[in-house]
Amino acid sequence: MSGECKELQDEEREALASIYEGDDMFKQINPTTFQYKYGEDGDKKAFLVEISWGENYPQEAPNVNMDTFFNGHLVNPVKEKIVQVLNEEATQWLGCGMTYTLFECLKDKIDELVIEQPETTSCPVDISSNVDALKIADSGDPASKKAPKKEQLTKAQKRRQWERTDHKGERARGWNWVDIVKHLSQTGSKDDHISNGTNFGS
Repeated sequence: MSGECKELQDEEREALASIYEGDDMFKQINPTTFQYKYGEDGDKKAFLVEISWGENYPQEAPNVNMDTFFNGHLVNPVKEKIVQVLNEEATQWLGCGMTYTLFECLKDKIDELVIEQPETTSCPVDISSNVDALKIADSGDPASKKAPKKEQLTKAQKRRQWERTDHKGERARGWNWVDIVKHLSQTGSKDDHISNGTNFGS
């Protein structure tokens, strides 16, 4: 980069920062890349222009980029028209700082530039309907169903379980003796009958 180009770029950078101070539509990406947004978010005719300076700018025209994420909805004829207008304007200002001029020249031509841009989304209707159908099909797929959640205990239920233990997670000694005694009494009576029968046999 020549010393003259560097000096001109430094001066223009300071001028842009001063001119667009407080303008939310303007953004400096790095020392040589600047963006300006035209229209509001969600507007199908809104677009964003990105201008990048090369080493020999302003002796040569800057690069105009319309392929940013914000412009994903724009049709190609609109992008091409904007780039063409900016390139034609740039040829008239070679040797001078022109970024502000390029951004401003589009403001008067917005309606003319986006005339080919459709009001509605560029996505075909059948694609969105296929997506809806896909979601419905997926929701009925047994593999996609989540396992049922385990029943959660309420605080009161947890407290009752805690009160049944010795607060160390262990139940009190003898909590299940009743069942064991009942079981032994039932099996014991069978043994008694067998042993009684044996005694009679002898």
